[in-house]
Amino acid sequence: MPADAHRTKAAPDADPASPLTERQEARRRRILEACARLASRGGFDAVQMREVAESSQVALGTLYRYFPSKVHLLVATMQDQLEHLHATLRKKPPAGDTAAERVAGTLMRAFRAMQRDPLLADAMVRALTFADRGVSAEVEQVFRRTTAIILDATDLTDPTPEQLSAVRVIGHTWHSTLITWLSGRASIAQVGVDIETACRLIDLTPPPDEPADRPDDPA
Repeated sequence: MPADAHRTKAAPDADPASPLTERQEARRRRILEACARLASRGGFDAVQMREVAESSQVALGTLYRYFPSKVHLLVATMQDQLEHLHATLRKKPPAGDTAAERVAGTLMRAFRAMQRDPLLADAMVRALTFADRGVSAEVEQVFRRTTAIILDATDLTDPTPEQLSAVRVIGHTWHSTLITWLSGRASIAQVGVDIETACRLIDLTPPPDEPADRPDDPA
């Protein structure tokens, strides 16, 4: 693994909690786009911080202030790709009579988006698996966005703790199927079956105010 993939110490003046100015946001956008282009052409190994800096026309030191390592950058790129996907899904919500059908349709659309650019998908997923505690904030954003995409598809306005747990399991399953497909250990058909199976958890969980075991139900 390239040396800069392990560089996870944040730059002294990096403050991810501070809102970016319009100029900073534009710079960050160029960096993410440059990263995606390089990954699309050559996968994980093609994303080198110096090349990203040159392609996005920012100084190398500036790049490290935004993203302390290659892993930070690729995980942020995955977050960015999921944001774009989420916006697309909101414009054209998934069809389906049940929450399980809608979620499965949504995740398969997300999977097909990854499938269209396998080198980029592989680079982002590899970064996600390499991420250590130093990248926990960025990884959390990826899983939060995945959860938001799934929740939107369910149409649940007030999900129960059980339903939220099912959503988390479904999200973990989707990320796991990406890994198994990218590593050649699962076919697209198998991915579809696994996602549909996991999505049935949504329909198996009780809705609000309807507990699974009612005292007055007959034995």
